Amino acid sequence: MSVAEAAATAEVQEPGGKLRSSSPRHIPVVGVVTEDEEAQGAFKTMDLNRVISLLEETDKDDLDEKQLKSVKKLVQCYQNGLPLRDLAQIFKILNLCAEKIENQPHFIESAFNILKLCGLPFLKKKVSDEITYAEDTANSVALLGELMKIPNSELRIQICKCIVDFYHAEPPKKHITGYQQASSSYKIKMAEVGGLAKTMVQSLALLENQLVEKLWVLKALQHLSTSEVNCTLMMKAQAASGICAHLNDPDPSGQLLFRSSEILWNLLEKSPKEEIIQQLSNLECLLALKEVFKTLFMRGFSHYDRQLRNDILVITTIIAQNPGAPMIECGFTKDLILFATFNEVKSQNPLVKGLKLSNSYEDFELKKLLFNIIVILCKDLPTIQLLIDGKVTLALFTYVKKPEKNKIIEWSAAQYEELQLHAIATLSSVAPLLTEEYMLCQGNSRVLAFLEWCETEDSFFSHGNSFHGTGGRGNKFAQMRYSLRLLRAMVYLEDETINSDLCEKGTIQQLIGVFKNTISKSNDKEEAIILEIQSDILLILSGLCEHHIPRKEIFGTEGVDIILRVMKIDPTKLQTGLGYNVLLFSTLDSIWCCILGCYPSEDYFLEKEGIFLLLDLLALNQKKFCNLILGIMVEFCDNPKTTAHVNAWRGKKDQTAASLLIKLWRKEEKELGVKRDKHGMIIDTKKPLFTSFQEEQKIMPLPANCPTLAVMDVAENIRAKIYAVLGKLDFENLPGLSAEDFVTLCIIHRYLDFKIGEIWNEIYEEIKLEKLRPVNTDKKILETITTASENIGKMVASLQSEMIESQAHQDVQNEQKVYTKIQATHKQRELANKSWENFLARTSNAKTLKKAKRLQEKAIESSRYSEHPPNAIFHRTDIKGLNTTVPSGRVVTVESTPSRLLGGPLADTDIALKKLPIRGGALQKVKAMKTVNESKKSVPT
Repeated sequence: MSVAEAAATAEVQEPGGKLRSSSPRHIPVVGVVTEDEEAQGAFKTMDLNRVISLLEETDKDDLDEKQLKSVKKLVQCYQNGLPLRDLAQIFKILNLCAEKIENQPHFIESAFNILKLCGLPFLKKKVSDEITYAEDTANSVALLGELMKIPNSELRIQICKCIVDFYHAEPPKKHITGYQQASSSYKIKMAEVGGLAKTMVQSLALLENQLVEKLWVLKALQHLSTSEVNCTLMMKAQAASGICAHLNDPDPSGQLLFRSSEILWNLLEKSPKEEIIQQLSNLECLLALKEVFKTLFMRGFSHYDRQLRNDILVITTIIAQNPGAPMIECGFTKDLILFATFNEVKSQNPLVKGLKLSNSYEDFELKKLLFNIIVILCKDLPTIQLLIDGKVTLALFTYVKKPEKNKIIEWSAAQYEELQLHAIATLSSVAPLLTEEYMLCQGNSRVLAFLEWCETEDSFFSHGNSFHGTGGRGNKFAQMRYSLRLLRAMVYLEDETINSDLCEKGTIQQLIGVFKNTISKSNDKEEAIILEIQSDILLILSGLCEHHIPRKEIFGTEGVDIILRVMKIDPTKLQTGLGYNVLLFSTLDSIWCCILGCYPSEDYFLEKEGIFLLLDLLALNQKKFCNLILGIMVEFCDNPKTTAHVNAWRGKKDQTAASLLIKLWRKEEKELGVKRDKHGMIIDTKKPLFTSFQEEQKIMPLPANCPTLAVMDVAENIRAKIYAVLGKLDFENLPGLSAEDFVTLCIIHRYLDFKIGEIWNEIYEEIKLEKLRPVNTDKKILETITTASENIGKMVASLQSEMIESQAHQDVQNEQKVYTKIQATHKQRELANKSWENFLARTSNAKTLKKAKRLQEKAIESSRYSEHPPNAIFHRTDIKGLNTTVPSGRVVTVESTPSRLLGGPLADTDIALKKLPIRGGALQKVKAMKTVNESKKSVPT
């Protein structure tokens, strides 16, 4: 048993703000008993097991009095805190008292007093006590929730106060010798472990008609719901639906609605959101939310009421995201549409008659939230008729106009601008569902007129201080951005009535003009928003011009020019993340839709070197663009003028278009896991094109309308497009290819044959799997096709082997020629040196000898950069006046060397002089050497 120690006086704040205090008492703890126990507030020894045994006895006289006295003594001893080591026994005593309440009501006070102790700090003697007694503590705290079943108001309220104190406990005023307070979060953690939140939620079912107790339980749950663990426990106890269904219960204080909405918020944020939405998506909960919102909307005038109204609307918006939520059935959708539009479209509905919104922050937020929930609601198709009846399109179009000067409106300039942008953004979601309403409101005319105003120079000053106004401060880029988004949404419906109306109103020319203006106004601050505007313009033009030659002609050379301008962007900008990638995709799409098929535009595109720009982009080797570029190339190659442009293109290191395409093929096959050897040759002649994915997948019988793996492979990679482009360029006449390229080209040339063989092989395998027996003739045909496909593979493999052997032989011959030339050059150098030495030996004139030595030094210096012998690089004029006769012979003249071959360490060698440059596939002869008489300017050989 513990020895007495000093006890301290503690004050604990109740939820109402009052402080309850206790005077020094003797509490049993382990320690040394001093002589002055009163001064130290020491714990007295107390046998808790004896108290438990006494409470468990039932057959003695005056037992109740002894039991009550022992409990009273326990309360006095532990009035400054509960040691963790004694917690299990104390809560057992509490539980015994609670069990006696039904038959012996006078035990209520004892239980009440022990519960008050639970709000005091837990004390630990050792640092490890929190871990050692964790299980006992968790079980003890969990008991609080079970005690809520006792039908006594005072006890229930005290339990809730005790839980609230977990989050607001004050430390004891006096230090207790040998003990320290457990960490502030310890009680909260033990409540989570013990599952207290779940039992507290379950207790709400016992308190339907007891408002005070219910408010205290909600207050306790409000605190408990601040942790994810407790929210998950509450979710499992169906807390969301249970609390939401009673939002409309009578409550003069207003606390029920406030605390309930706070708990719902926490549940949505800190537990699985989908599960909470599912719990709230029932008729009972939505009816409760609807009535609360209507009441607050029409009768809530205080700042607090408006804020709570907006919170309820946000919760409703989250629920509305669930398609299964009965928003229409409960009438909530109709009311929300009415509340969203009553300012713009006058209504005689009594709900909004005489109702006005102020320009307060809460009403402004409400308006935006109502626009937002309309976007959510319109995703449910049955809502469309309600949107038509509520004239939502007309209401939103009231914002698609330039701000009117000197007009009194309920919103400030900044608020109106934000609502304007929000309304146009909402139209982008609503208008495509209500095309008839859009046309009745003359939507195209309004949007184009608004877009025209966006380009004008006037005194309008955009605030740009909202989500929708990002990047539009001091300009009209934000308005332009959302107007174009709306147009893009309408054009992509492919409704010919809408698109024809747009074209008749000159939309194509207007958008090209807008694009040009954005180029002239571009700057670094608005770069991202300008790029988005340009991308949307090109996408709109693509949607209007696709499949319509007359519209492509209207797009014309002016449109081609803006496309070419975008294609010339610095490739490094594609990595900035600002939107250049999107702009480039839009540009490539507009080439496909606005240029291809219109021969004047195609010719102009070719004339302006558009094909060169396409190939430059292809050479960037960015996979995300390759597929689209190659598709465009396939279509462009139908124009007979294209081939010359493709063959004339040269990339880095003089790379040709054919070489680039073949390189892309090899890269694609490597990524697909196609089997090739180190030289790029076919390994499996039966499956020469098989990817690793096709190898892993087993052939399965499929319906006739389902594509097989071999067919899907054609669409899922770029090999088919590369084959098509090279085929249109003529496989037999491709310039600038290496031996490796020719090896790969053999496979590409037979791509279609190999792919047909794959498909027939799949047909044969499916027949086997379905256990069908083809007639003998069909069987022989299938076998013949399979064999023929394999033979083609063998033939290509054989051809590849010949090419590789031929190249190896050619490399050996070239190497031998190089060695021969090196030896010849070395002999020439030796002869030149001897000739020079003889010349110097025959010279006796000192002045001539000095000049000769100086020329020799010059030759040695020059020889560092030339492979010629030092003495052979001088011109005849350099040794003029040396009074000697140079023997006649073959000489190399400087004038005969082509200027493009000068420079570099091999500039003057025979190897360099005989190098044959490639231009357009044909070998050009270069006149490199000629023999002249010694009467011409020459040097000794």
